[in-house]
Amino acid sequence: MRDRTAADPPEARDLYIAAGGGGDPVGTTITASALAPRAGAAGRPLIATYAWDRPDVDPTSGPLGAGDFTGPTSADPRYGDALPLTPATLPLPPAGSTLPRLAADLPARLLLLDPCGGLRAMAAQIRRITDATGAGHVRLVDVGGDILAHGDEETLSSPLADALALAACALAGVDTTVYIAGPGTDCEIPQRVLMDRLGDARHLTPTVRDAATAAGALAWYPSEASALFAAAVHGVRGTACTVQRRIPITDASARVYHLDLDRALAHNTVARRLLDARPQTLDEAADLAARLTGIHELERRRRPAAGHVAATAHPTEPPSTAATALTAIRARAPEATHVTYPFAARALGLDRHHIPALRALLGADTPVLSLA
Repeated sequence: MRDRTAADPPEARDLYIAAGGGGDPVGTTITASALAPRAGAAGRPLIATYAWDRPDVDPTSGPLGAGDFTGPTSADPRYGDALPLTPATLPLPPAGSTLPRLAADLPARLLLLDPCGGLRAMAAQIRRITDATGAGHVRLVDVGGDILAHGDEETLSSPLADALALAACALAGVDTTVYIAGPGTDCEIPQRVLMDRLGDARHLTPTVRDAATAAGALAWYPSEASALFAAAVHGVRGTACTVQRRIPITDASARVYHLDLDRALAHNTVARRLLDARPQTLDEAADLAARLTGIHELERRRRPAAGHVAATAHPTEPPSTAATALTAIRARAPEATHVTYPFAARALGLDRHHIPALRALLGADTPVLSLA
């Protein structure tokens, strides 16, 4: 990793944590841009995130640690010995990770958050980062809102990562605010349920300029939640079909709600039990979450989720015309006003690698595809 020079933009003092891994760094970047004037921050946000991608990105059994990467993999004392992620920090096969490319396309410094040593180790890592960087505040961002999961929601699918991050911040004893960006956009807890849980929580609404900070990543990254959040910020309203289910895009979808750590913990059953048990490994944490929710995330993430759109064929490239593609997509999304690009790709028998080519064919440069 090259040394920082005077030409490098400075990093903001607050530490952001992308609570769910996956695409949460994308939505966290938008949130950080919206918060920057209020927080008195300047420069690139510092975002700690899991290397924990979906099975179609990473076929291995769980989140990646520093030893799962090659290239510049030295822990950096400026960041509490956390691993800074760069475009040259590449996963060792067969592991996969979207983080190197996100490091290139997001105006943020990404740090690897490692849960493999259990809750205490993760909390200690967060504390080291805040001490080393002088971060006066931790801003824990979840895109969608399953960080407020009770654990018994029928549509819940990935509670562990968010619960670990929430519990680790509590155990680390750092001043923390929890942010819910785009309530309901992750399809895990219905928006109407989340709005009841948020109650009188305050919110802010990012601007189109804030959403533009993630435009480069959203051009290729298959994150539906962050894309729907960004689309709502751009003014999209209606009904969107995602890979899992159909959801509303409303004014609330464009907002970032914030609440204090204790209030978030009062909702998250898994996080409270993690604090009680202090699991020493990720497997122990996953077992505990499974007993509470019936979802064993280290196993479930390796299986296709129920409700996914089945591919109709397996072509090697998108259809030859935009009209042909749109006709096939509309047939799979009756009554929807918009679809995510992962949904559109699956409807055409394609995978995430085809999304940039599909966008080019459709002439689409928006976070989600309009069917109007």
